[in-house]
Amino acid sequence: MKACLCKSFGPPSSLVVEDIAAPDAEPGDVVVRVKACALNFFDTLIIQGKYQYKPEMPFSPSAEFSGVVEQVGENVTAFAPGDRVMGYMRWGAARELVAVPAEDLVSLPDEIPFETAAGLIVTYGTTLHAYRDRANLKPGETVAVLGASGGVGQAAVEIASVMGAKVIACASSEEKLAFARTLGADLTVDYSQQPLKESLKDLTGGTGVDVVYDPVGGDLSEQALRATAWEGRFLVIGFAAGDIPRIPLNIVMLKGCDVMGVFWGAAIDRDRKGHRKNMQQLLAWVQEGKLKPHIHGTYPLEDIGAALDEIAARRVRGKVIVTM
Repeated sequence: MKACLCKSFGPPSSLVVEDIAAPDAEPGDVVVRVKACALNFFDTLIIQGKYQYKPEMPFSPSAEFSGVVEQVGENVTAFAPGDRVMGYMRWGAARELVAVPAEDLVSLPDEIPFETAAGLIVTYGTTLHAYRDRANLKPGETVAVLGASGGVGQAAVEIASVMGAKVIACASSEEKLAFARTLGADLTVDYSQQPLKESLKDLTGGTGVDVVYDPVGGDLSEQALRATAWEGRFLVIGFAAGDIPRIPLNIVMLKGCDVMGVFWGAAIDRDRKGHRKNMQQLLAWVQEGKLKPHIHGTYPLEDIGAALDEIAARRVRGKVIVTM
């Protein structure tokens, strides 16, 4: 089978596509023929050795995939060869066949394309976990989404809108904000031109936002935190800007607000039932037409380096999908 391999830490151009041995299904495992896998910003870091996980060499990038069950191991009763599935595996999905524990898979309805399903798991899963399980987002509340045009930002705008919130999309250009408006953003802030704190305050009549969704970090985090409402919730998603901010805790005290860490990868290990419930909700929204994930581009396995370059250069609007 063909696999994209990282044999030494480096840029996307250092990745190779080679033939390797196909996996067998061990007890409790399922072998899936991958039809599509998705790439995320963290894939650009993991191949450089700059991510929190450092896999043993050689490894494949991509953490989320969809495909068809090829083989099941002993004690697997939930799936059978021919079943359509989607799953998450931290890294290793950019290859034609993957072996994963059966409990890490979710059944995929026939009407949902593999390309759509492959891009639902990480960014949309993270976002629904953040809003539903951490922030307890309610209809009518106001959400400010930083980095609103990227993969996770797109998901944050879309899901907040589906959940009945008023969405303020925040990004660094009018082009990015125009894209966010097509996803359902009600209001926008260009933080390359406008002060973020004051803009969010003005757009909420001085009361501030109920929830901040922050995958960016850096200097923007404190500005957004200062724009939260009384008993607001600040969701720490990631640090795409590269800098981990130091937050003055007196702001948290004076606003009576909560700063909430969102570590989706650990959360799904601790609550697999909750993860499955969230995945089923996302799939239901897609089937109902309420959620329409935007795919920035689809690439063959051989062009995965070019796909990762697009992500690293911040040119992506939505999900980047690799097909087999």
